[in-house]
Amino acid sequence: MSTKPRGIRQTMSDLHTWAGLLVGWILYSMFLTGTVSYFKDETSQWMRPEVPHQHTQQDPADVAKRVTATLGTIAAGSAQWSFELPAPRTNIVGSFWRTPNAKPGVRAFQEGTFDPATGARATARDTLGGEFFYRYHFQFYYMSPIWGRWIAGFCAMFMLVAIISGVITHKKIFIDFFTFRWGKGQRSWLDAHNALSVFGLPFHLMITYTGLVTLMTMYFPLGASTAFKTPVERQEMMTQLSAFIQPGKPSGVKAELAPVDAMVREAQARWGRDNVGRVTITLPGDANARVAVSRGESARVSMSPQYMLFDGVTGKLIEVKDRVGGAAETRGVLYALHLGRFSDLQLRWLYFIVSLAGTAMVGTGLVMWTVKRRQKLADPARPYFGFWLVERLNIASIAGLSIAMTSFLWANRVLPVAMAKRSDAEINVFFAVWGVTLLDAFLRPAKRASIEMLWIAAALLALVPVLDVLTTNRPIWRSIAQGDWVFAGFDLMMWAFAALHAALAVKTARHRPRAFKAERKAMVVEREEEHV
Repeated sequence: MSTKPRGIRQTMSDLHTWAGLLVGWILYSMFLTGTVSYFKDETSQWMRPEVPHQHTQQDPADVAKRVTATLGTIAAGSAQWSFELPAPRTNIVGSFWRTPNAKPGVRAFQEGTFDPATGARATARDTLGGEFFYRYHFQFYYMSPIWGRWIAGFCAMFMLVAIISGVITHKKIFIDFFTFRWGKGQRSWLDAHNALSVFGLPFHLMITYTGLVTLMTMYFPLGASTAFKTPVERQEMMTQLSAFIQPGKPSGVKAELAPVDAMVREAQARWGRDNVGRVTITLPGDANARVAVSRGESARVSMSPQYMLFDGVTGKLIEVKDRVGGAAETRGVLYALHLGRFSDLQLRWLYFIVSLAGTAMVGTGLVMWTVKRRQKLADPARPYFGFWLVERLNIASIAGLSIAMTSFLWANRVLPVAMAKRSDAEINVFFAVWGVTLLDAFLRPAKRASIEMLWIAAALLALVPVLDVLTTNRPIWRSIAQGDWVFAGFDLMMWAFAALHAALAVKTARHRPRAFKAERKAMVVEREEEHV
C-alpha cells in the first residue's frame, strides 16, 4: 500500500515543533531575563534604595578624579583599575580591579561600587542588581561561563531553526495574525502563538542572529586562529573587538599617576560631556602606566571600541582609536542592535514590549504542545511519561520562573543589609525558590499547581511596592512627589505584571478541557489542505 509523500510544510512543521520544544524551557528563561535586562540599570537603582535619586548628573571628569583617588587607597598594588563613569540611567560608579598578587584559586578580579558625588565606596546593600538577570540571560550565572555561553548559543541556533521553519510551515501567517478565536481551546493557543510570532518576527530574527554574533569568536575560533597566526596579529584582532587594554610589563620605577580628570576632559572635548563611558588604568604607580578613556555607547549604534590612550605619568595623548575594520564594525553594529544600549527611553520600551511578546511566543508554543496532545490521550488523567514531564516542566519554567524572579526582588528587601555575602544569598534564593516550584509541579496535579503558582506570582508581584513602604524610606507616593520615576515606575510595573499573572490564573481556572472531536476533525482537514 503506497503512502502519500510528506510535503515540505509537514516536514517543517515537525522540525518547528521539536526544535522549539527541546530547548523551549531554556529559551523561555533566556527571553524573559533578557527582556528585563533592557532595564537592568533601573532595576539596579531600585535594588539599592540607600543611594539617593540623582536629579542632576555629576561631571564625569570630577567623578573620575574622586574614584581614582579612592582606588589608589583600596586597590594599591593592583595592575589594573577600571570603572564605568555615571550616566543618566545610573546613580553609582561600578568598578573592578585585578587582585594584587592573586594566587591560584583566588578571584582574579574584585568589584566595588562608588558614590559619584564623593568617590567613596557606596553605602548601599551588597547586590548584583539587574546585572544578575543580564548575566543569567547568556551564561546562566552559576554554571561555568564558557559552558553557559555554549548552551546559550546552542539554544539560539535551535531558535533560529524554529523561526525559519515556522515561517515556512504557516503559509497564511500574515492572515492568521489578524485572526484570534477566544475560548476555542487549541485554536486559541495557536492563534495567540501565530499573532505573537508575526508581531515581532523581524525583531525575533534580529535578536536571535545577533545573539550568536556577540559570541562568534568563541563559537568559531578556527577562523580567527587561521587568519591571525602570530601574537601581534591576535593582539590587533582584540583591539578591533574590545577597548579593554591589558597591562604591559612593569618598569619597576615608581611614578605618580597624572590627573585622570584632565584626560577625561580631553575625551569630553572630542565626544561630548556625557559621552565618555569607561576609564581603564593599567600599572598605576609605575612609569609604564597607561590610561584608556572609552567612548560611551548611548550616542552611537555600534559597540566597536573607540578610546583615547594616554601616558599615565605625563598625561600625553598616545593614540586615538576611533575606527575599526569593516568586519569588526559590522560585528559592533550587530552587537549594539542586540543589546539596545544606544536607544532612548521610547525605543527601549519598544525593545522591551516586542521582546516580551517573544517571551510569550515561546511560552504559548510550549503550552500548545500539551494542549494539542491532551485531546489525543486515551486517559487524560493518566498520561504517558513524556507528556507528564513536558507539562510539569512547562509549569515550572513559566509560572515558576516568575515566582523565582520576584523572590529575588523580595530577598533584596528582606535579607539583612549587613549580611555577609549578601549578593550571593539573593541569587541563592532565586535558584532555591525555582527548584521548589519544580518539585511542586512534579508532586501536585498539573492544573492545580499551575493555578496556585500563577496566584502566588501575582501576590508576590503585587506586594513588592508594599515592601518599599515597610523596608525603605522611598514609598511610591514619595517617589512620585520627588520625580523619581525609576522607583515609581518600577513599583507600577510590578502591579501591571501582578494583574497579568492574576488574569492568567483566572483564565486557567476557568478552562474546562473537552473532547473537541468536530474541531479536531476540522483542523486535520485544514492542515491536510495546507500541505497539499
